[in-house]
Amino acid sequence: MPRWKVFFTQHLRWSSTITQALVLSVITFCVVLPLCCHRLLYSYFFIRSMYLDSMSEEVLRESLDRGQDALHYWQRTSSAGAVAVSSRFSDIAPHPELLVIVVTARRNEGRDFHYLLQVMQRLSGILGGCGEQRCAEVLVCDVESGPQENQDAKLLETHFKVIQRSPQEQQRNRERINTFEREKRDYVFCIRKGWELVQPKNMIVLEDDALPRQDFFTVVKDLLSRRFALQTLYIKLYHPERLQRYWNPEPYRILEWVGLGLVAATALLLTFPYWNPFSFSFTFSSGHLLFFTLYFMAAAELLGRHYLLEVRRLSPQLYTVSPATECCTPAMLFPGNASLRAADYLDGSFCIKGNAKDMVLYQMARTIPGEKSHSVEPNLITHIGAYSSVRANPSRPKLL
Repeated sequence: MPRWKVFFTQHLRWSSTITQALVLSVITFCVVLPLCCHRLLYSYFFIRSMYLDSMSEEVLRESLDRGQDALHYWQRTSSAGAVAVSSRFSDIAPHPELLVIVVTARRNEGRDFHYLLQVMQRLSGILGGCGEQRCAEVLVCDVESGPQENQDAKLLETHFKVIQRSPQEQQRNRERINTFEREKRDYVFCIRKGWELVQPKNMIVLEDDALPRQDFFTVVKDLLSRRFALQTLYIKLYHPERLQRYWNPEPYRILEWVGLGLVAATALLLTFPYWNPFSFSFTFSSGHLLFFTLYFMAAAELLGRHYLLEVRRLSPQLYTVSPATECCTPAMLFPGNASLRAADYLDGSFCIKGNAKDMVLYQMARTIPGEKSHSVEPNLITHIGAYSSVRANPSRPKLL
């Protein structure tokens, strides 16, 4: 009998573990996952050509509706009868446990989305979720220095304390500098002004398109109670979902990925002696353990790590903290007086394209002895800013 016939006869029978492994892999990766994941935005199986445009338009419509609802909400609460109730947020106590500063500027594009009003409506709704005292004090930092005022910030003046540069400072801030340096200077101004006004024990800086989730303050409170918070420069509360995959240079994610595959493989192989409806002949051997570890690792990566992280929202204690990555500063927690150190570090650097404020902070935390930076997952905010206030925008923004 030819050798190839002998091979197929011996190994490609259902009782052969090679056959079972091959069939299981083909069904999983060629049938089940593509059928289940082709509409999941952050999955490898997402069919971009079919769904990206429609999903992007749907998200834009939802954001526009939220923005219009927020506009009407703040207009209603600005009436004579509601101001007394809503203005309680403008009375800021000194030395609060937590101060939230929302940095905002006028948007030339996407004005109808009213990102700032969306964020402030969400904050006003969740500030009372911490018991008798509200979860945090809130400041709006309007960094607009152009000839036209920030209408959304103006609308909020009866509800929240809004801080701005003096007219002289605004005039000086109009000097010709690049977008990244101006953005950094605005950030530093808001940090220092907030500290000067109330000297908080901890500070969060949100950009005006960072929409907090409902459990925002509950998780922040838990983070601040952990020991690592006393020894960190900042904790990032957001990282772009598209960059959250396992296949990444970050070493901790590789360890997490291998650990997930190993735990899942071990659990499955230990289950087979008690429950095996398809009569698999796998045993708890090193070869079979390796196969299933790689099998679950591949399945997790192709499905999308972002969706697995969502399970951690069951409890604040399940949110994971890891070394910070480079990108993005929509939501930053500065424990203790770390905000002042961050402001000093930013002041000592000139920002340009490729060296924006997020990169400066990341490099400082890596190179200065004693400084550390962390990131929390899953995200505590939703980044709703389809239209940027500082960068060029496409005619119709896309999710990816």
